[in-house]
Amino acid sequence: MFGPRPGSGRREGGRELPLRIEDYALIGDTQTAALVGTDGGIDWLCLPRFDSGACFAALLGDADNGRWSMAPAGPHRMLGRRYRDDSLVLETEFGDDEGAIRVVDCMPIRDRAPDLVRRVEGVRGRVRVRSRLKVRFDYGYVIPWLPGDGHRLRMVAGPDAVHLDSDVEFDVDDPTEPVAEFTVAEGQSVGFRLTWTPSTAPEPRDLDIGRAIDDTDEWWREWAGRCDYGGEYREAVIRSLITLKALTYAPSGGIVAAPTTSLPEQLGGVRNWDYRYCWIRDATFTLLALLDAGYEEEAAAWREWLLRAVAGHPGQMRIMYGIEGERRLPENELDWLSGYAGSRPVRIGNEAARQWQLDAYGEIMDALHQARDRGIPPDEQAWRLQRALMEFLESRWDEPDNGIWEMRGPRRHFTHSKVMAWTAVDRAVKAVEDFELSGPVEKWKRLRDEIFDEVCAKAYDGERRTFTQYYGSSGLDASLLLMTSVGFLSADDERMEGTVAAIERELCEDGFVQRYAMSAWSREVDALPPGEGAFLPCTFWLADNHILQGRVEEGRALFERLLGLRNDLGLLAEEYDSRAGRMVGNFPQALSHIALVNTAFTLQTSHGPTQRRAETGRHEQPPE
Repeated sequence: MFGPRPGSGRREGGRELPLRIEDYALIGDTQTAALVGTDGGIDWLCLPRFDSGACFAALLGDADNGRWSMAPAGPHRMLGRRYRDDSLVLETEFGDDEGAIRVVDCMPIRDRAPDLVRRVEGVRGRVRVRSRLKVRFDYGYVIPWLPGDGHRLRMVAGPDAVHLDSDVEFDVDDPTEPVAEFTVAEGQSVGFRLTWTPSTAPEPRDLDIGRAIDDTDEWWREWAGRCDYGGEYREAVIRSLITLKALTYAPSGGIVAAPTTSLPEQLGGVRNWDYRYCWIRDATFTLLALLDAGYEEEAAAWREWLLRAVAGHPGQMRIMYGIEGERRLPENELDWLSGYAGSRPVRIGNEAARQWQLDAYGEIMDALHQARDRGIPPDEQAWRLQRALMEFLESRWDEPDNGIWEMRGPRRHFTHSKVMAWTAVDRAVKAVEDFELSGPVEKWKRLRDEIFDEVCAKAYDGERRTFTQYYGSSGLDASLLLMTSVGFLSADDERMEGTVAAIERELCEDGFVQRYAMSAWSREVDALPPGEGAFLPCTFWLADNHILQGRVEEGRALFERLLGLRNDLGLLAEEYDSRAGRMVGNFPQALSHIALVNTAFTLQTSHGPTQRRAETGRHEQPPE
C-alpha cells in the first residue's frame, strides 16, 4: 500500500529548498537511470549511459538545468508512492480538491534507444495536470533547438537528440520549455515517451506505452523471482538486489557505485564526488551478494568485467574503471551548477582513478578466488592474470599508498591496505593448495607470514588494545572492521575484540559508524576539511562483526536500525547525517545495498557470506 510522505515545495525565506535525497526514487533500464522526486519531477537523467552528460540536472542546480515535472496544475498534495511488487515500475499518487491521479514511471529494458515512459492515470474525480519539459544537455549547460510542435517534439543540440511522443499537445510558445495542461478523469490515462538518439539517427519507432509498462513490470518480477533468499528480511533483500541490478551496465556487466555525481557527504561541503564508475574495492562483496542470492549469471558477468578491466600490466591497475573498463576518468568542475543544497564544487570524472591503492590487488585476488570456490567455471586466463598480479605485488606491498578511502594527502602505510596485501597472498596460497594451480607456494607462505607479522607489530596499539588507521597513527578507521571478514584474524581474537570496541567507542555517532575520525589533524591525511555523515556500509560491517563475535542479537538490532534508515521505497544513500536526520552522499549507493544483502544472509545462517569469506583466510597464524 501507499505510505504517506511529506510533499515537496518546502520554502524558506521565499526560496524553494531542494528535495531531500531520500525523497527520490530510482528508475532505470540497466544502462542508465533517472531519479524521480516526490513532487513528480525527474531531476536527474544521463543519456544514453550512466556516465553520459545529464539532460536533466536540476538535482545539482535548479529547474533551468533540466527537469521534467508532472503533477496537478493547482494546489495539491502527494498521497503516496510505491514500486509495483518486486519491480522497478514506480507509482506516485497526487490529490487535489477535485480528485486524484497516479503517475506511473519506468524505463523499459532497452531494445535500441533508451526510453523513459510516463503515464498519468485518473484515480478519482477530474484533475487538471501540468507537465513542463526542460531538456538541457551537457549537465544543464546546453539548451537544445526545438523544431516542430504538437504531439511529437524533437529537441537537438550537437550529438544529442531527445524525442517526446505524447497523447496531448505541448505548447511551445517558449521553445526552451514546452508545457502541456490537460484534464484526466477517473479511468482515463495519458501517456508520454521520451527517447534519446544520436542527432544523426532517424526518429525512433512508435511504442505502445501501456504494453511497455507491463513488459517492464514483468521483466523485473521475473528477475526478482530468481532470488534464493527466503529469510525474514526478504522485502529489504529483494529491493536491494533490484537496485543493484539497476546499477548494472548490462552490455559489460560492470556495476556503478551510484547513478549520481556530487551529492554531498556533508550538506554545503566540498566532499562531492562522481560515483558513476566501477570500484575494485567492492568486487568481493558484490560477487558474494549475487552468488548467495542465486544470480550466478550476473556474478559471472561481474567476474568477466573484472578480468577485462584489470587486464594489462599489473603496475597500471586502477582502483576504479569506467563502465566498459575505461581507465582515464579526468576530473572536472562544472561551475554553472550551484550544487545540491549549495554544495560545491560539482565534479564529473574522478581523479582518484589515478591513485595507488594496495587494497585493490587484494580485492581482485579475493574476488577471483571466491568465484573459483563457488563454482563459476574456471578461466585459465584468470590464473595467469593472478600470477602476474602476484609477481608485481611481491615487490610493491611494502610501499605507502592512498588507502581505501582515496586519501588526497601524502601516501601512508594504511593498515587496511597491508591487510589486503596479506589477503592477496593468502588467496594465491589457497589457489595452489585448494585448486592445485601452479605457483611458488612456499615463497608465498613466507611472504604471507611476513606481512602478518609487520601489521601486528606496526599497526597495533597495545596500550589502547586496537589496530590503528596507519602505521604510527593514533587514529581509527572503520576499514579495520574488515580484518575479520577477510580472515586476517578471527572475530574472537582479543586484538579484534579490542579494535571493535574502540571503533564503537570512538567512531560511532548515534550508533552509526564514521569512516575515520575527522578533526584538524585528519586534514593532513585526506587533504580535505573535516565533516561527513556516517558511512552506512561501515555500519553494516560493524553488525557483521557483532554476529561473528557471537553477539547475534546486537548485530540484528543494529541491522534493523539500518533498515529503518531506508526511504519509503527501500533505498539507501552512501551516508547518513544523524544530526540532520537525513541521507547524504550519492544515491542510491550500491555498496550500501550490497552490505545489506550480505548482512541479511549472515543473520540467516551460520555459514553466510561473511563467515565463508572469513573462513577462506583462516590458517594457522605464525607465533607472535
